[in-house]
Amino acid sequence: MSLLELLADEEAWNLFYEHKLSLACPKQFTGELRRFIAEKRYIPVCGLIASGQAFPLPKRSVISKMGSEKKRIVYTYPEDAGTVIKLLTFLMLRKYDHIFDNGLYSFRHGRTAQDAVRSLLKDKRLPQMYGYKVDIHDYFNSIPVGLLLPMLEKTLADDKELYDFLASLLNEPNVEYRGRVITEKKGIMAGTPISSFYANLFLAGLDAHFSDVGVPYARYSDDIILFAPDPAELEEHIRYIHEFLKNRQLSVNPAKEEHYKPGEAFTFLGFRCADECVDIAPQTVKKLKQKMHRKRDALMRWSKRNDVAGVKAASAFIRIFNRKLLESPRDNELSWSNWFFPVINTADSLHQIDLYAQDCLRYLMSGRHTKARYNIRYEDLKGLGYRSLVHEFYRNQD
Repeated sequence: MSLLELLADEEAWNLFYEHKLSLACPKQFTGELRRFIAEKRYIPVCGLIASGQAFPLPKRSVISKMGSEKKRIVYTYPEDAGTVIKLLTFLMLRKYDHIFDNGLYSFRHGRTAQDAVRSLLKDKRLPQMYGYKVDIHDYFNSIPVGLLLPMLEKTLADDKELYDFLASLLNEPNVEYRGRVITEKKGIMAGTPISSFYANLFLAGLDAHFSDVGVPYARYSDDIILFAPDPAELEEHIRYIHEFLKNRQLSVNPAKEEHYKPGEAFTFLGFRCADECVDIAPQTVKKLKQKMHRKRDALMRWSKRNDVAGVKAASAFIRIFNRKLLESPRDNELSWSNWFFPVINTADSLHQIDLYAQDCLRYLMSGRHTKARYNIRYEDLKGLGYRSLVHEFYRNQD
């Protein structure tokens, strides 16, 4: 039985719905999903797939990365088609999870980024080892479909219908962009749910190699970290990674290569690990402060241009960052706080972020950088809805 047949099975949809309920998804999303299932809006999409008709084109968008001015390209399918692809991804990640090695932590049921960090820290060899961390440049949109398809065909040898459908999506040269159809090379289309499975599969051979070697190793999508007992062995592993990626027509991001000596703190997935202390990485804190700084200045310009009271600009700042930091995205398993709070064991970086956010708010409310802004009390900020990350962190520990 092909997994494609399960896309029209209400029981499979209910299982998917229960899974989403168990996560930190907003009620709005789960409510929309419940209505989608009740109205059986998946049936027309399943009809398209079963008949072999053209699947809706993905839409290309350019968005800002969190905490950065950098842009990235993402793709989304129309809502109903995209929701069906989400269920398909959910089913595939479970059925084929056995093909992946223990060192892979991304997009897997029961395995998270937090597990990757905890697993590394549990390894008693780590304090005496040399480390290397690397990020793959533009991973999702750089994966060559021509190399991925044979791997996908082998993996889905038991489900030719599924392979044919996915191959048709990957081979589709067209996308919608700004109201017109364009042709472009788009890799595995970052932003589409199924890209997570492709991202895991394409480097499964790398994961398997380091599983066989037996050194501490972890990969989360395009982020890789490993350790070795001496510099010579570490260099061998680094050469292997570079050669493996070259053969896959990928490259590392030189700006994100890091080397560690025994006992040095290392960073991975936004965490900084030093001995038994796990905190948010300084670069992650810096990027978030930069995001706050840009939003503060934009709101200040908006308030002056429209003669809006500073308290309204401050309230907008609070709503934006409460949502970004403490609330789950529309359909994402982890919010910013859900990502960091379960793993860090100190509030030092959270305190830095709190102080910076409070300073931004006082500037918005007073319109000044002078000491006069401190006439605005902490209680005034709380009255606008401000939530301290330190307070939320300790409340999360209870």
